[in-house]
This record gives sequence, structure tokens and C-alpha cells, in this order.
Amino acid sequence: MARSDSVYVCQSCGAVHSKWAGKCDDCGEWNTLVEEAPAAPLGTQATARKTRGRASKLDLVDLGADTPEPQRLISGLTELDRVAGGGLVPGSAILVGGDPGIGKSTLLLQLMARLAQQDARAIYISGEEAVAQVRRRAKRLGLAEAPVSLAAETSLNAILDGLKSEKPDVVVIDSIQTLWSDQLTAAPGTVAQVRACAQELVRYAKKRNCTVILVGHVTKDGQIAGPRVVEHMVDAVLYFEGERSHQFRILRAVKNRFGPTDEIGVFEMGDKGLGEVPNPSSLFLDGREDGTAGSVVFAGMEGTRPVLSEIQALVAPAAFGTPRRAVVGWDSGRLAMVLAVLEARCGVAFGNQDIFLNVAGGLKINEPAADLAVAAAIVASALDVSLPSKSVVYGEISLSGDVRPVGRSEARLKEAAKLGFTRAIAPRASESDHVRVDGVATALELVQTLRAIAGE
Repeated sequence: MARSDSVYVCQSCGAVHSKWAGKCDDCGEWNTLVEEAPAAPLGTQATARKTRGRASKLDLVDLGADTPEPQRLISGLTELDRVAGGGLVPGSAILVGGDPGIGKSTLLLQLMARLAQQDARAIYISGEEAVAQVRRRAKRLGLAEAPVSLAAETSLNAILDGLKSEKPDVVVIDSIQTLWSDQLTAAPGTVAQVRACAQELVRYAKKRNCTVILVGHVTKDGQIAGPRVVEHMVDAVLYFEGERSHQFRILRAVKNRFGPTDEIGVFEMGDKGLGEVPNPSSLFLDGREDGTAGSVVFAGMEGTRPVLSEIQALVAPAAFGTPRRAVVGWDSGRLAMVLAVLEARCGVAFGNQDIFLNVAGGLKINEPAADLAVAAAIVASALDVSLPSKSVVYGEISLSGDVRPVGRSEARLKEAAKLGFTRAIAPRASESDHVRVDGVATALELVQTLRAIAGE
């Protein structure tokens, strides 16, 4: 029988319920409510004893006071430093998530080795692997001689006691879901344990001016497992993305209190670990051939960096009467909107056609500026024509069929010119001294241009 003071916590979103139910009302997941005994936050009783009998004081400062920029730890991994905002900030907490086997541990081991070789006190704590396994990986990566301290531990109290005595500059906890505190009766990996352990580690980072990097598991939906409050507690949230069938990986910042968000770093997986890719555009366009119907080069922006990528589309008759819409690397809802605009505003029918859309190389594109490139790829495939050689496409399509201008147009075109592109199909307001711009005001103009190419 359940205790009267028990609560039921969703292991997917962290919502607290007074009684058990088969479905969480907050996130909609089934069979995720687990009974937990409510407990006071760690350290609450000790803090209350220390502050009892004396008044607390709130220190206030002026909003316009000068604050020096934080001194960052430059790792030497340029792509990672870019995503972090220019380096790691002492006293910050960073959460890194990614699919199993994507390369999180490899990247962080390389990071710790670089920092240790620059006289930083680096400690790598693994809760999933033994020390011998980490040593074998370090030997394979050629990092066996790096002065990185290793430990295999899952007890939060033992970890905190060891860190307080060692006084490191950077700590990696791999992973936060394996830690447990003896002050809680819940099992490791539950919402209560993850939340409490993350809170204590973040507190340690702020108090000791140490950079703490937490590794988090991801769910089947690609989100970091555990309560969302962990993402709110840390200073930066980084996602390590990539397809196992491709050799490159993308480190993406979705939250960063010390730098820009939506910044990406590109790495290439090899025998010696993850190598940096200073020019991602050349990697994503490697092996592409001109003159292919349905292939379009999109000039996009990833954070502050312009990145050129290939968007491929295939339009074919539906085999069984029900048309399919398969999308890889782009938003399927956005594809439905673009198809609706092409049918309603441009007179192009896709009701009996299968449509397959793919972003080559496994890159995931999120910005609306890819609308025009997607539309161009789909229409070109339907008409069996190819776009003019050495051309790029970008622009946002509205529901009225108008093509709207997008930000950082000059940077997109400059990157295209650097890679040898001489022509761009873009919103009419775009101008450049580097490439010829064929401005289009509506999606209908784009379709008419492609039909004119087909009639040549």
C-alpha cells in the first residue's frame, strides 16, 4: 500500500502527481509515473542551522556598473570553443546530450586532454565505464600521456568530497543519470536523483569556480532525459548530433548564458577520434554533381556561421494511390506548408505524387530561409530540370506565396562566392557584389523561372 505522504513523479517530464495514473497529464507519456517519497532539498537542514539566529543581508549593485568579461579556458578545439562562446567559463555548468555511441565521451576526453596539456587540473569521472575502458579509449586516441585524472564513481557524496580535496579546474561527469545520493531513497536515474545531483554539482561549480560538464542521456524523441529543470539550472546546453552512417558530427548550442545560441561546431569521426572541420560547407557539398534534377544548394546560417548544404527532392507517381511524404533533415510540417502554397498559389499539383526530401550529409536545417530552396528542389524534380550551374537558393515563403527577405543575406552570398558559386535565386531585396542575384518576389515567379528552364 502506498504511503499517505508519497507523490508520483513523471520520469519523462518531472511533473508531480498526487496519485498514480497510467498517463501523465503534463507530457502525455504513458506508464512514466513512479512513486517517490518527498524529501527536503539536499543541504537544506545544514543551511538552516548555519543561518539560524542571524539576519541575512542582500547585496545590491547598480545595473550600469562595469563588470569584467569572464576569463575563459581556451581548449584549442576551435569548433567546441566556438559553440561555447569563445571557451569554457570557470564556474559554469554545461550539459551535453546526444544519442548513445554518437561520440560524447570521445569528444569530452579529447577536450580534457587538451586542457590538461595546458596545465589545467582536469578530472574525468565515469559512472558508466570502468577506468580500464577509459584508458583504452585514451590509448586509441593517442591521449594516454595526457595528465588527466580518472575515476569511476557513482556516489554523489564521494564525488563531491574528492573534488573538494583535489580542487580541479574542469570536471566531466559521465553521466548525470548514473549518480545517486544516499539522502534520497529513489533509484539512480529517477527524476528526484537527477534533479538533486545536478543541483549539488551546479552549486559546487559556482562556489568553487570550477567548470562542470554533465553528460545526459537522450530520449527516443531526441530530448535530454530527466526533468527539464536540469536544463534550466545549467548555464549551457549542447546537443551532439549526427547519423552513424555519416562520418561527421555536429555540436549544437541550444542554450548558452555566455555566448550565442544555435551556434554549431562540425567534427569528423576518424580512427584517431573527432577531427575539426573548419569549412563545413565544403564537407556537406563534397561529391555533389551539377545538372541533377531536384538537387539545390541552400545558403543557410547556423548561428553566426554561413553554411552551404545540398537539399535533394524526388517527386514520383504514388504507387498505391496514397501519396507519401518522407522528410529527412527538415520539418515535415514546414514541407506540408510549402506544398500547400505551391498548389494553391502556383497551380502545381502534388495530390497523386510521392515526395521524398533529404538534406544531404545528415544535417538538420531549422531556419525558414530554406523554404525557397525546398520549393525549388521539389518543382525542379517534378519538371525534371536542373537549376543553373553554380547557383544557390534561399528565402522564406509566406502563406500568400510571397518570398520574404531573410537575415544575413550578404554573409550567405559571400560564403557562396568563396566556394565558387556565381549565381543566387533569392528574395528580390537581396544584393551582392560577389554573385549575380536573380531576385524573385513570389513563389510563382520561381515556378515560372523553372518552367522557362524546362522549355529551353
